[in-house]
Amino acid sequence: MAKLHVKRGDTVAVITGDDKGKRGKVLEVFPKLGRVIVDGVNIQKKHTRPTQTNPQGGIIEKPGPIHASNVALVCPSCKGPTRIRRERSADGEVQRLCKKCGKAIN
Repeated sequence: MAKLHVKRGDTVAVITGDDKGKRGKVLEVFPKLGRVIVDGVNIQKKHTRPTQTNPQGGIIEKPGPIHASNVALVCPSCKGPTRIRRERSADGEVQRLCKKCGKAIN
C-alpha cells in the first residue's frame, strides 16, 4: 500500500493504454488498490433498469478506475506530464515539486 503520486483534483495525462494521450482531472483515488478514476478516461457503460429515481432507465456512461502507474501528473507551470519530487518545506510540510521546472505543484 504505497503512497500515490496523485491526489483528487490533480490534472493528469494518461501515458499508456487505450486512452493514451488524454488528459483529465482525478475524481477519486483508491490508495489500497493503487487505482484512480480520471474524468473522461476508461468510459464504461452500465445498463440500468427503470426505477423511481430514474424512470427512463437506459445506458449510463461513467469513468472506470485505471492503475495509477498509467497516469502522469501534469505540472501547472510547464504544462507537461512530469514526475514529482517530495521535499519538506521550512514549516515541516511536505511539498510536491515538478522534476522538470522545480516549481511546487500543491
